[in-house]
Amino acid sequence: MSIKKLALITTLVSAFFLTGCDNKQTTATDNKPADPTKVTTLKVGVISGPEEEVAEVVKQQAKNLYNLDVELVIFNDYVTPNQALNDGLIDINAFQHKPYLDEQIKERGYKLSVVGNSFVYPIASYSHKLKPIDNSSETGEGVKVTSPRGETFFIPANSTIAIPNDPTNLGRALLLLQHEGFITVDKAKGLLPTVLDITGNPYNYKIVELEAPMLPRSLDDSQIDLAIINNAFAGQANLTPSKDGVFVEDKESPYVNIIVSREVDKDNENVKNFVKAYQTDAVAKKADEIFKGGAIRGW
Repeated sequence: MSIKKLALITTLVSAFFLTGCDNKQTTATDNKPADPTKVTTLKVGVISGPEEEVAEVVKQQAKNLYNLDVELVIFNDYVTPNQALNDGLIDINAFQHKPYLDEQIKERGYKLSVVGNSFVYPIASYSHKLKPIDNSSETGEGVKVTSPRGETFFIPANSTIAIPNDPTNLGRALLLLQHEGFITVDKAKGLLPTVLDITGNPYNYKIVELEAPMLPRSLDDSQIDLAIINNAFAGQANLTPSKDGVFVEDKESPYVNIIVSREVDKDNENVKNFVKAYQTDAVAKKADEIFKGGAIRGW
């Protein structure tokens, strides 16, 4: 899932009331996070909505498999979960991908550590023009790809591909195109390449940047052969990666969502058991149901 920065809530008191933490939790003035191996209940921060539903299954799995009690602490924004974790109000959070965490650590100096992966909410390509082909068919110049359904698609040379124009999703789309063999980009640009950083385009694909909300409509444009659309806008058009995607990000995506603890707690047994409880078939099944095939297990 794309994580958008929301306005910074500068006081920890605000974070305290947003999350609905009870009187037993560590306060800002304590500044002494509890050791997760010595507490009876592990406090886990999640975002309200579908991810909260997934976390309820994780909570059940933790209890059933490891006799670990989990209290879900619900947040309504993407800034306070890391602040609350860093300051000891919660023990773990599960809501973000690593590029976002890295930026938060860089900006705020948090002492946080990735302890496991959860799901990729993938960016995917869609087309109203391309149809599956027999994998043995002669195709000429271009790129063959495999859909999540095992179908083979061929994207001919000189095809026009629409991608989002916001920096994060533009870079993400270009890296997906590179992963599938369409182009190569300058490695030095990391996760934020632009079209100016394309170093190889052997089949002369035309890359068109559009506002993200316009991408689903572009599928009906006679000049667009393929569009790369993130989950939020694809969902609004009733498109899902597993059912409709031509090619899709996989679990190796740098945008896989992650489970995070404080650095000092990353090796604690309860933290490890929570990660194992998360990475179970029961949780994956629930996520697949809730996100209608739009969540790929990242482990």
